[in-house]
Amino acid sequence: MGPPQPDFTNDVGLRSWVPVAEGSDFPVQNLPFGVFRHRRRARVGVAIGDYVLDLARLQEEGLLGGIPLPRRVFARNNLNRFLALGRSVWRAVRHRLCELLIENRWRSKVELALLPMAEVELLLPISPGDYVDFYASLHHATNMGRILRPNQEPLPPQWRWLPIGYHGRSATVVISGTPVVRPRGQVATANGPVLVPTRMLDFELEVGFVTGPGNALGEPIPVGEAWDHIFGLLLVNDWSARDIQAWEYVPLGPFLGKSFLTSVSPWVVTLEALAPFLVPLNPQDPPPLPHLADPRPLTYDVHLEVALSVGGQEQVITRTNLRHLYWSFPQMLAHATSNGALTRPGDLWATGTVSGPEPGSCGCLMELTWRGQRPLLLLDGSQRTFLEDGDTVIMRGWCEGEVQPRIGLGEVRGTVLPTP
Repeated sequence: MGPPQPDFTNDVGLRSWVPVAEGSDFPVQNLPFGVFRHRRRARVGVAIGDYVLDLARLQEEGLLGGIPLPRRVFARNNLNRFLALGRSVWRAVRHRLCELLIENRWRSKVELALLPMAEVELLLPISPGDYVDFYASLHHATNMGRILRPNQEPLPPQWRWLPIGYHGRSATVVISGTPVVRPRGQVATANGPVLVPTRMLDFELEVGFVTGPGNALGEPIPVGEAWDHIFGLLLVNDWSARDIQAWEYVPLGPFLGKSFLTSVSPWVVTLEALAPFLVPLNPQDPPPLPHLADPRPLTYDVHLEVALSVGGQEQVITRTNLRHLYWSFPQMLAHATSNGALTRPGDLWATGTVSGPEPGSCGCLMELTWRGQRPLLLLDGSQRTFLEDGDTVIMRGWCEGEVQPRIGLGEVRGTVLPTP
């Protein structure tokens, strides 16, 4: 099975009776899923314009009848139980929501479940049992190799044979808006290591995918079936302390330099909403081994950007696109389970930093400033090599075409706080 293909929910002519501003991230063709708190109750909802639609209320009112949903599946503080139900249920719910929001016959009841987004608290949409971060961008991996190993081959020998990744710290996956406290760690000096606050705090512009139904222990997920396990995409900022990472990562890879915080956007955009924006993956050379040979190597045309806000003045500092990935989502998931390891509903998998081929399309400061050798000049006249206390990083992602409406992933942001 391949990724979901466009259907009536992607029709560019669809209009909701809910007011949606031109250029909104969340038209009726999107309907991303998230979790919110209102009057002390956590619920599952979807975004439509500047509103949140309470799915628990819809289920209680019988408006989702005919779909095999467990009782109170949406009266929860995460999406995990819904994610476990699989694509046929996900699709049925999406189709039903689209009908409710474009046809007036249910409007009076549905309006009771609509809440202004400004009046709710958006929560972490998933409860990830595991978090895996890959290294799937060829341009990022090549740049990092040239920076760290200038007189050697930039790519490790295995890079083109498998999607390199590491297991992150799922307990420190947080919702957008959570501040990032500058972490302490061991840093190398001429006189030996010292424990200090990081001087090289960085962001990493990434896209994550969220999985639904898992596999049995010892049974890999075939690459040709991996799409059936993927619910949707969200934005990820994998904050990194480059000086801590440099001292610790040989021989076992990232640890404390990354585990202190990973921020995600509040809305998970379904693969169904993204279906009109499928594009071919870049050619892979050499051809992958048979278990990673994706029969339909595809990715999505998702525009990505990072803005830095300093003293309230916001400036876009880089732009790139998810189409620059080297490894596909099915290849990442198939590789991660190829030894029989488990995946479960709500697990988070990130691409690693997404960078493009142009100088202004790098997904982190390590590349943009070439490890501090080429400082960024900001609008206020100041410079940045790495993040300073008080800086706010805002990442955004969206799809749009000549005809298709904008399908947004929203944003993920975080402000740097000093070490306590």
